Amino acid sequence: QVQLVESGGGLVQAGGSLRLSCAASKGTLSNYALGWFRQAPGKEREFVARISWNGGSTNSANSVKGRFTISRDNAKNTVYLQMNNLKPEDTGVYYCAAARYYGAVVTTGYDYWGQGTQVTVSS
Repeated sequence: QVQLVESGGGLVQAGGSLRLSCAASKGTLSNYALGWFRQAPGKEREFVARISWNGGSTNSANSVKGRFTISRDNAKNTVYLQMNNLKPEDTGVYYCAAARYYGAVVTTGYDYWGQGTQVTVSS
């Protein structure tokens, strides 16, 4: 079992950058594939990016390709989401999640979730 804690959210102007972090307060992240999801008000939670156990494979949603980068540091038990050139439509609560198997782009493919961190992009 693993417990996840996100941080790094905030308010930023369009075109700005933020880096989200997700650390394990319990358990070891190196045992899991990891992903980032986001949820805007009134919308379903959607896939943003995923990364394999050792960071060798990554994938991101078309809406964030070229702007967002997922990475991990297993020594620090942490996964990151670097977000550049932010747009107002990136606004939402961002969640990290852990999965026993790499490859899922839907919420049901993940076993553990953090509590989320709010990202607000102003125009």
